[in-house]
Parts: sequence; C-alpha cells; structure tokens
Amino acid sequence: MIYTLLITLLAEGVVVFIYSALRKRPASDLLQVSFIINIFTQIILWVVLRIFFRYYLITLVVAEILIWLAESALIYRLSRERLKFSSAVFLSLCMNLASFGIGWFLPV
Repeated sequence: MIYTLLITLLAEGVVVFIYSALRKRPASDLLQVSFIINIFTQIILWVVLRIFFRYYLITLVVAEILIWLAESALIYRLSRERLKFSSAVFLSLCMNLASFGIGWFLPV
C-alpha cells in the first residue's frame, strides 16, 4: 500500500508540475492539496478493493471514477477556489489517468 501511494504521489505530482508550468502558476499549493487528498483516497480505494475483491475490475473502475469526481471537488475547494471548477476537473482527470495508467502495469 505504501509503495502504490508513493508511486501515485510521484505520478500525480509530475502532472501537477506540468499543469502549473503550463499555466505559469506556483505548484506548491496544488502539490500540498494533491498529497493530502491522495493519502485519503488511496486508503479508501484499498479498503474498497479488499471488501469487493471478487469484483476487482468493476470495483476499481467505479472507485476510480468516484475518486476522480471527489478529488475534483476537493482540489477546487482546497485550492482556495483559485482554479475554475472545470480546471480542477481537468487537472484531477489528468492526475488520475497518469497514476491509474502507471498503476495498471505494476505488479501489486
């Protein structure tokens, strides 16, 4: 679990840096928000996957979609509403696609 959390934080941190560089904004606030949110969502994801292990793939997909939506709202709120909601949704989608894509190929 710690291994996947670290990989998630790294992958999504890279996305935050790229997003911030392209938008010419400081990355520090978004990184902090991303790290805090990911600690909680990773724990929730692992608990849900263990509970519904017989339906792993469908649980994973549904959980990832719900996490993406929740993270979008939290990024918007916790970034002190400096981002438009649509930007928070886009950033969260990119972050989650990056970590999901990397995680898909990891032996867990």
